Amino acid sequence: MKNYILALKRISLIMVTILLVNAVSAQSNSKIKKLKKDSQTAKAAFIKGDALMSSLFSSSYAYVIFPNVGKGGLGIGGAAGNGIVYRNGVAIGSAKMKQLTIGFQAGGQAYREVIFFESQNDLDRFKEDKFELSAQASAVAVTEGASANVKYREGVMIFTQTKGGLMYEASVGGQKFDFSSF
Repeated sequence: MKNYILALKRISLIMVTILLVNAVSAQSNSKIKKLKKDSQTAKAAFIKGDALMSSLFSSSYAYVIFPNVGKGGLGIGGAAGNGIVYRNGVAIGSAKMKQLTIGFQAGGQAYREVIFFESQNDLDRFKEDKFELSAQASAVAVTEGASANVKYREGVMIFTQTKGGLMYEASVGGQKFDFSSF
């Protein structure tokens, strides 16, 4: 009888563990699905803001879209967002972006960001978490025709599109990225 109760406890523990793992996995899959949907919405918004961006999405080696980046600061600032990495229009992984800035800044805003990669080497550098954007890397604000004369700089092109908020800023800093494949 003692062995039976012990075996029943072990089976119960295994079942609870399996249920918890499945619940966490389902929640993670749900977040990825939402992030993919938000990324597609952001892609459409980038193209709506500048129709010429459609060719960048189709001709770049790869790209990452951060559909919802939150940014705020007062002297010292920060931003963070999650995104989806695409190669040939197919999602190949997720990415996290963190930004730290220092300087004259006050306020908060939400924006979306897309980074286009020129080559396999540039994408590999990003995937290996060796990719950082410094203060010298500049993002182009998406407006009609903004992408017409933009060129790759060190293998990347960066575009942002404000979603809301108000931020006054004259600061320096950088962005750090973490990649996870599916």
